[in-house]
Amino acid sequence: MGDLRIAYLGSGSKGNSALIEAGRTSVMLDCGFSTREALRRLERLDRSPESITAILVTHEHSDHISGVARLARRFDIPVWLTAGTLKGCPDLIDVETGIINPHQPLVLGDLEITPMPVPHDAREPCQFVFDDGSDRLGVMTDIGHITPHVVETLAACSALVIEANHDVEMLASGPYPYQLKQRVGGHLGHLNNGQTAALLTEVDCSRLRWVAGVHLSDTNNTPQLASMAMANALECKTEEVLIAGQESGLDWQSVG
Repeated sequence: MGDLRIAYLGSGSKGNSALIEAGRTSVMLDCGFSTREALRRLERLDRSPESITAILVTHEHSDHISGVARLARRFDIPVWLTAGTLKGCPDLIDVETGIINPHQPLVLGDLEITPMPVPHDAREPCQFVFDDGSDRLGVMTDIGHITPHVVETLAACSALVIEANHDVEMLASGPYPYQLKQRVGGHLGHLNNGQTAALLTEVDCSRLRWVAGVHLSDTNNTPQLASMAMANALECKTEEVLIAGQESGLDWQSVG
């Protein structure tokens, strides 16, 4: 089809949500914003909640899930998530839900979605690859370390949207309490810039057209450091690396 596209309502520790579209299908990935804020950000992207086919949930942490139940209930949108994630979301009890098998592709309208189990401190977290029949888009936030399965699943994507959460030195010298530093930088926490860069050198990037950094920490990272690390790995200019902001999000990007 060649019309696969993505936009971010916003990305960071204060709330995450994206829209992935192909043909007549529009999937919202997570919603960590209040209904009022989500509607404002949807309008900015020239979309309405009525146009959303389904909400896909990566895991149950509040910056990804806090707005899902209210938005789904108000606009009658089905929610798809793993069984483990559903157990961590009791407020979805009266919302239409579909269970994702993390080891089997899911078809929603014009999108084939491949779940990707990841190491993160949640019940059954998944990230996803979206395929419209022509192009593949890999989206991966909230992962503590890179696994061979992740490298394999993200191979030959036309675009990659990857977490670049923190700079190791900024996290170490920053204001977070010791236990939080250990969690963020740990095996089940978040990717640092170096890990993100290393992933880009491991993954088959032969079809890659562009890459975007997401889930940047306001406290422990900067867009400049994240884009520099990713650009060095891809041997491109830092201006060629996209960054999704907490407030600004990321405007529509065509994958094809």
